[in-house]
Amino acid sequence: MDKPVRVAVIGTGFMGRMHAQAWRTAHRFFDLPGTPVLSVLVGTNAERTAAAAGRWGFDETATDWRSVVGRPDIDVVDICTPGDTHAEIALAALAAGKHVMCEKPLANDVADADRMVAAAGRAATQGVVSMCGFSYRRTPALSLARRLIEDGRLGEIRHVRAQYLQDWLSDAEAPFTWRLDKERAGSGTLGDIGAHSIDTAQWLTGDRIDGVSATLRTFALTRPVLGEQVGLGGRAHEGAERRHVSVDDAVAFTAAFSGGALGVFEATRMATGHRNSNRIEINGDRGSVAFDFRSMNELDFYDAADPAGEQGFRRIQANEAEHPYAGAWWPPGHGLGYEHLFTHQVVDFVRAVAGDGVAHRELASPTFADAARVQRVLAAVESSAARQSVYTPIEGVSR
Repeated sequence: MDKPVRVAVIGTGFMGRMHAQAWRTAHRFFDLPGTPVLSVLVGTNAERTAAAAGRWGFDETATDWRSVVGRPDIDVVDICTPGDTHAEIALAALAAGKHVMCEKPLANDVADADRMVAAAGRAATQGVVSMCGFSYRRTPALSLARRLIEDGRLGEIRHVRAQYLQDWLSDAEAPFTWRLDKERAGSGTLGDIGAHSIDTAQWLTGDRIDGVSATLRTFALTRPVLGEQVGLGGRAHEGAERRHVSVDDAVAFTAAFSGGALGVFEATRMATGHRNSNRIEINGDRGSVAFDFRSMNELDFYDAADPAGEQGFRRIQANEAEHPYAGAWWPPGHGLGYEHLFTHQVVDFVRAVAGDGVAHRELASPTFADAARVQRVLAAVESSAARQSVYTPIEGVSR
């Protein structure tokens, strides 16, 4: 653990804070082949960035990522910025031979995602690791679900049901943020939280989504602008300037999986009463698993091989030492939280960066190629929704 892994985190918002916490924590609970060092924090506002760096423990700050990504004393570039900057930063960092972690979604469109995949492939031949930050993959209960599916405990997968429900935009007077600007965010609810459901579903089943039928909806067409835009929640004063919302508030789609399963997906940031309800259920001919992040340490499992008189979903507390990641933390029954997922992400990434051979490289998942497949689904959902321009009424029902 005497080999430093020197990190530059780009972005000082919500994700920058989460990633900084993970880099600070990983080597204190897991045996790693390298020790993360918070070398540089990059933000657009010098004063705010300096304050954040002091709180989070960075050695120094910068306001231009271009001055950082090529530095010889930086090993990892961690991208925690809005989606419109992902491709430019990642391409520059990979060209400079830096390992890259990039928050999801990978890019704002398929073309940029493909460029990033190609660059990551070239860099990989020189030992450079790249990974996209779909953090929910590192939930012990979901990792257990994947293990059960890989072991054949569910049999032939027939149904996938996924919901991601939030309510922080349910008030139409909540202020405008960059997440509501298509140029910066790429899409709205679809890419922000729906992308998590898409990645989780493909990762758990091992199958790809190869067709969709979708609907997108924007309920609040304009929102007030604050002098200092906020990230989540809040309310503007009357008479504030308003901006057009150019992304979706909600999405619903059905999906066909390459293995034959039928998928049903829903995501919204306007489900009043749901702060962060991330749910998925998978049904096979031999069993089922169901997960709800509100009870993130639990997995519901149904085994059709149980005797008829004993059948039913049973709840597994996924915090035993044998469960993925859990053994490095607390005694059984004490549970983990949201921040632990990012620590697990760093653990796998550092092991991939420091390791040799295919086994270590596979720790860096999802790869940029995996994330680009999610990007293709996002694009297909938008395309499907755009083509459904003619409303088809049900006979005998007026609208």
